[in-house]
Amino acid sequence: MAHELLEAARALAPELSRRALEAEQLRTMPPDLVETIRSVGLFHFAMPADLGGPECDAETIFEIVEECSRADGSAGWTIFINNSTSFVAWLDPEVAKDFVAAYPKFIAASMFGPSATATPTDTGELAINGRWPFNSGSPHADFLMNGVMMMDGDKPRILANGVPDMRFAIFPRSEAEILDTWHVSGLRGTGSHDVVARDIVIPKEHTIAPLTEPARLGGPLFRLPFTTMLCTFMAGFPLGVARRAIDEFVELAGAKGRTIGAPGGPMADDESIQVEVARADAAVRSARAYVLDTIGTALDVVARGDTLPMSLRAQATLATLNGARVARQVVDAICGLAGGGALYDSSPLQRCARDAAAGTAHIFLSHGRWKEVGKVLLGKDPNTLFI
Repeated sequence: MAHELLEAARALAPELSRRALEAEQLRTMPPDLVETIRSVGLFHFAMPADLGGPECDAETIFEIVEECSRADGSAGWTIFINNSTSFVAWLDPEVAKDFVAAYPKFIAASMFGPSATATPTDTGELAINGRWPFNSGSPHADFLMNGVMMMDGDKPRILANGVPDMRFAIFPRSEAEILDTWHVSGLRGTGSHDVVARDIVIPKEHTIAPLTEPARLGGPLFRLPFTTMLCTFMAGFPLGVARRAIDEFVELAGAKGRTIGAPGGPMADDESIQVEVARADAAVRSARAYVLDTIGTALDVVARGDTLPMSLRAQATLATLNGARVARQVVDAICGLAGGGALYDSSPLQRCARDAAAGTAHIFLSHGRWKEVGKVLLGKDPNTLFI
């Protein structure tokens, strides 16, 4: 099944690419593409086999996201975010089975920041109130899985280890309000609007705590720490965007000639450009190999029943951060070589540049994450749940 999903992604890629500008104009994925992706199962690539899903291996997940992001960064981003469907692995197994049986092809969006509260009601349920920014894929999601702070009266509930009880609440998107806020420069086609919840009541069983509790369903992928698992989802995005930039420039360089300060002939004959393209290609391939090596090592550890040590958790995070940094540098360098023609909407290069910049602005890929990994490398406590 994993191979079939990867082939489905490859088959869909030309359509994603062809309609990337349309998605940007809509500021979300076109509805018919959503339904196509839903029908072939790409919103469920990590759904646990225990729940009837394909539970793809980590390398296949990386390649699916990479392929879709190479076609269109917004599409790749939306697809991996909407695979928040797999987070049902942290529900009670019977609750999860009932949920998936009731909504077999559901789409989920998620936003981790606990910018809302979950307050117990008199009936034992939870009332969700708050507002979240950056809800990618929210216009077509069936459910939202968003961060909440569990409340004890008017204060956050504190766990036995002294940490606030931060969880994800699962609730129907139709019960929330989507605010039209996604007017941005990059990842325009992701529909990452703000979402508001006003007294949305859910069963307490529809909350999960993946940052502090192990998954209750699934194989080796779900034995990884939650943040490490997310690396397998996210790492393919920047490297897919960078690969598209290189591919586009190679095609351009073979056809476009230098007209000022250089003899005629295609850019591909320019030795300085030959060097830059070689360096860009090597950088992307090296970053890609680092990601796949660290993820493979991590999965080997958990597959044999061992707990993933902090050193390997940090390496998985570092490989993902490095991939994003390399991708942005490569895209910027390539676009600098391409000239003014890359500025037009008709050129995928300008979209690659904007999407690479927008993606690396995500908190998961932000500058502060390097500091946390550096602490681990220096033998210090990173003091974060996001490694």
